[in-house]
Amino acid sequence: MTTGAGSLTSLRELNRLKVVDFLRVNGMASRADVARRTGLSRSTVSTLVADLQRRGLVVDREVTSAGEGRPGRPATLIALDPSAGMAVGVDFDHDRVGVAVSDLSREVLAETWHPWDVDHDADGALDLAAEKIKSVLHEAEVAPERVLGAGMALAGPIDQEQRGLHKSAILPDWAGVDAAHELEQRLGFPTYVDNDANCGALAEVTLGAGRNARFAAYVSVGSGIGAGIVVDGSPYRGHAGTAGEIGHVVVDAQGPICRCGNRGCLETLASSQALISLLQPTRDDEIGIRDVIELAKGGDLGAQRAIADAGRAVGGVIAGLVNLLSPEMVVIGGDLGEAGELLLGPLREAALRDALPAAASGLHIVAGELGERANLLGALALVLMQSEHEVAARVAGSAAA
Repeated sequence: MTTGAGSLTSLRELNRLKVVDFLRVNGMASRADVARRTGLSRSTVSTLVADLQRRGLVVDREVTSAGEGRPGRPATLIALDPSAGMAVGVDFDHDRVGVAVSDLSREVLAETWHPWDVDHDADGALDLAAEKIKSVLHEAEVAPERVLGAGMALAGPIDQEQRGLHKSAILPDWAGVDAAHELEQRLGFPTYVDNDANCGALAEVTLGAGRNARFAAYVSVGSGIGAGIVVDGSPYRGHAGTAGEIGHVVVDAQGPICRCGNRGCLETLASSQALISLLQPTRDDEIGIRDVIELAKGGDLGAQRAIADAGRAVGGVIAGLVNLLSPEMVVIGGDLGEAGELLLGPLREAALRDALPAAASGLHIVAGELGERANLLGALALVLMQSEHEVAARVAGSAAA
């Protein structure tokens, strides 16, 4: 069978888009990593990258640490050129709203955070987000027409068909709200929404502790507890979009009543509010979760015990997740993740003790690197993941030019 010139051209374009899509999802990468993860040969990747650089779509990026090259010499990394488009991210945390704008290489150009009662004021939170998005675009000198879209991180189970939260008691004022549509109406460009743990997972596997992990779970332990599961760069959401809601796994059938209506959910034992409730009666001053962590780091035995017990409870549930899914890495983030080994030590011990040895073989349980910004950075990554056709159209337009 002969291959015509048109077929070869189509194949080259398909391979070129493979490279563009990989960089869009993963940000910066070496040529060798692009070849390994796309299945293309190194020589093909080098030729395609040179072509994309001539078109002004891919640029070399300066790095500060050694990569895949010879010892002591950093690899040359490549990334999509910022002019190919911009992304906006919004993190609707329970008590504040974070907004940022980035280019396609994941560099944040402007960022701002503002306190807000997100759980009980959906309209106000959306209005605030729209106002602050316009502000960060102005600060970064980015025209709205250059924005590919906005990503939203929401702290609850997401109905992807309705583009908002499933009905629940978690964020009462957001029930029935088409969150993505509401923000689109305020901004005028496409908007995508996902669970905050999924967004945190996207960020940690592309920018943080889970870099280069193909199958990883991110567990956020804070005011709520949730897991985001990422397979080959994409979140696994499950049939109803609720995969990863480990905070509502029942661990004590006679335990406290949870806001979801069940008894003894993991969240009632190991969330930041659960720890505060345990410790507050023994304190003269009102405390928050950061106070609990500082007390524990300073040697307070009660705070250390509360965090360790939370770690063991979360670790037991993670063991079940490991038995079911066998990820290569579990990244721990959220407010309580800031406790470091005070949480991770007992958590890791419980997870490895209770998981099947075969499932846990080679498993790495590590602290997240992105801290409280993980969900916001993941919301930016969500845009880059969802906007494939828009980026491809801009590549094709550049090629035609």
